[in-house]
Amino acid sequence: MDFSESSSFEKDRHIYFLEMMFDTIPSMYQEQEINRLTLAYFAISGLHILSALDRVDKDRVANWVLSFQSHPGNISDLDNGEFYGFHGSRTSQFPSDGIGGSHLNFSHLASTYCALAILRVVGYKLSRIDSDSILISMKNLQQPDGCFMPIHTGAEKDLRFVYCAAAICSMLNDWSGMDKGKAMAYIIQCQSYDGGFGLVPGSESHGGATYCAVAALRLMGFIEDDLSKCTSSSIIDVPSLLEWCLQRQAIDGGFQGRTNKASDTCYAFWVGGVLKILGAHHFFDKGSLREFLLTCQTKYGGFSKFPGQLPDLYHSYYAFSAFSLLEEPGLNPLCIELGIPDLSAVGI
Repeated sequence: MDFSESSSFEKDRHIYFLEMMFDTIPSMYQEQEINRLTLAYFAISGLHILSALDRVDKDRVANWVLSFQSHPGNISDLDNGEFYGFHGSRTSQFPSDGIGGSHLNFSHLASTYCALAILRVVGYKLSRIDSDSILISMKNLQQPDGCFMPIHTGAEKDLRFVYCAAAICSMLNDWSGMDKGKAMAYIIQCQSYDGGFGLVPGSESHGGATYCAVAALRLMGFIEDDLSKCTSSSIIDVPSLLEWCLQRQAIDGGFQGRTNKASDTCYAFWVGGVLKILGAHHFFDKGSLREFLLTCQTKYGGFSKFPGQLPDLYHSYYAFSAFSLLEEPGLNPLCIELGIPDLSAVGI
């Protein structure tokens, strides 16, 4: 039998896959070195979803993550326009002159989100980190229209980074790092005529952007988790949003990220998560989605983007997240809005 035809979620094989990725990252990921923290987030949070976090040294992981935080020279530096969050990798901490001079500050919102997520997953108390530097300097990244840039200079801006800012504030339990009203206004502008959200106002609706919009609004307290309340008093067009999301489940059972695109493993979480946040997850076909995901399960462990391809960390993590959303036995539940295990549900 072809492994992709298995009707079982091969949990042990997936744990081995993540352990391998955690211990020795394959050479194919060399070009992703700048995103090392993100790759670690997929592996470590993935192991927690699979109830296998005991496979890693939590203190060692926490110390490693903390070594990526950028710190201002003094308190006055927090007004210099730079962001003092977490670097994505060791190379982005190299001295700017290549010898030993001053460092370029390449702290990044997405890396900071991943760093805080890892720390939270391994049980590190976030109250112990220098959150003031993160939050005060993060304000510098919010643009006049409410959107965020991920780094202090020369970068794009879109809904991904609005979400990262909201998740950072939520995990630190301090909303002083952003203007929620301006962020909300920007998100509303990104809802398209068909109900989904584009990354920027006027762009095509996209599953990932839609998750970022809805999860950020939920984290900021602007939408309810009760479908009847969402529909009757929401700041966004919830009926059109629900219709757009439900239309993304294709005939093969999987979810597509955009209209007329092939089903893709990761959108089982991005779109399925939106429906879960809105309390509408009982409207899609869970059995068909599970069957599609299993066609992307590989004999090496992990999941691929499409059936018949090799596994990768990104699609594996969001497949595990989707199976958790589907309440697969033996998996830890998720905090959908933060994209990490629900630590309160597992006694942390």
